[in-house]
Amino acid sequence: MATVPSKGADPTRLERLGRLPFTRRHGRLVLGSGAGWALDAMDVGLISFVLVVLSKQWELTPAEKSWTVAIGFIGMAIGATFGGALADRFGRRTVFALTMLVYGLATGASALVGGLALFLVLRFFVGLGLGAELPVASTLVSELSPTRLRGRIVVALESFWAVGWILAALIGFFVVPHGENGWRWGLALGLLPALYAIVVRLGLPESALWLERRGRVDEAEKVVRSFEQSAGVEPQASRPLPPPSASGPAGLWTSALRVRTLGIWVVWFFVNLSYYGAFIWIPTILDERLSAMTKSFEYTLIITLAQLPGYAVAAVLIELWGRRSTLATFLVGSAVSAWFFGQATTGTELLTAGCALSFFNLGAWGALYAITPEIYPTSVRGAGAGAAAGFGRIASIIAPFAVPFVLAASWGGQGVVFTIFAASFLLAAAAAFLLPERRGAQLTE
Repeated sequence: MATVPSKGADPTRLERLGRLPFTRRHGRLVLGSGAGWALDAMDVGLISFVLVVLSKQWELTPAEKSWTVAIGFIGMAIGATFGGALADRFGRRTVFALTMLVYGLATGASALVGGLALFLVLRFFVGLGLGAELPVASTLVSELSPTRLRGRIVVALESFWAVGWILAALIGFFVVPHGENGWRWGLALGLLPALYAIVVRLGLPESALWLERRGRVDEAEKVVRSFEQSAGVEPQASRPLPPPSASGPAGLWTSALRVRTLGIWVVWFFVNLSYYGAFIWIPTILDERLSAMTKSFEYTLIITLAQLPGYAVAAVLIELWGRRSTLATFLVGSAVSAWFFGQATTGTELLTAGCALSFFNLGAWGALYAITPEIYPTSVRGAGAGAAAGFGRIASIIAPFAVPFVLAASWGGQGVVFTIFAASFLLAAAAAFLLPERRGAQLTE
């Protein structure tokens, strides 16, 4: 077995993990976490298709349609804010599995309801689980990844969002619009995350950094050695991690972290506003423009497929250009695409601009999820990622109410809505430069 040379003193377990090559063990980590991520995205995407059908079956008012979307995002804001802090206290893997169980059961139950009130209650619990799961999963993967490939691996994880959204689009196209209970069968598939939670709890490793911080040194060493064994590397003696520089949510606003916290919150806010404002309502906008539900769902499926090359390009550039430059570039591309979508009138124009928006916006999401956990030390990494995501969800609550209001206003319309989104993307691009560049740098302690 080869030995990774130490640099003078014994390395920390963080350094031992950071020096490893990509192995099958890392591949299983990404696939295992990514499957949960895809199921998460499938649930978020499904509601945009279900809403088109329910608005007609239940004769929902514009305000009721907005609440159907917004209540989930309220749950996501709360879930993200507290989920990250819980992951710092109880472990990344444990909270990851619990959140999947919560939103899977709530989604499956929502397929059985007969009225809006109970549907809204269940959508809140769906959001609670979804909001907590995403920042926790990205933190877990980031802490177990090799330093030189960490950004690329987290973007690969985030690309499973496209897989889940494509699954949602397929269900939306082939299941939801067919028959009176098509939407119920679509939501019933949301039980899958509850079953997969068992796989997560038993099959994925816990973060070695978190285990060591909690004094569970033997377990941390076991995790590190499992990755070293997969790489064919001889285990080394480790020196302990230095004392944490910050702890608890208040630690996010220390003098060393406050600028990056402000920057990441601004980016998350405006990206959420534009993304959810656009993509939750795109099926409805296309349905109205194309005057055929099946055709609008077909276009949405094609637009969704454009997410995959966006992630692929971002995964390459994030280790070449760096996190900030890649994030800012894709946000500017999102802004330009959003403006053109707002001006589009024909089906071809809508499809072309929608695909461009999907490409750039989801590439930006990949870079954002890569950079967020990297800018914080281990003791507040979960809380930092969760708080940023939670603050961003405030914008996703605003968007469902704002979009129909602006669309219907005498001064508004599709062009105004997407001009607002374009401006939001540009503000997020500017805020990205408040963040430290972490390309090739070891996670901080």
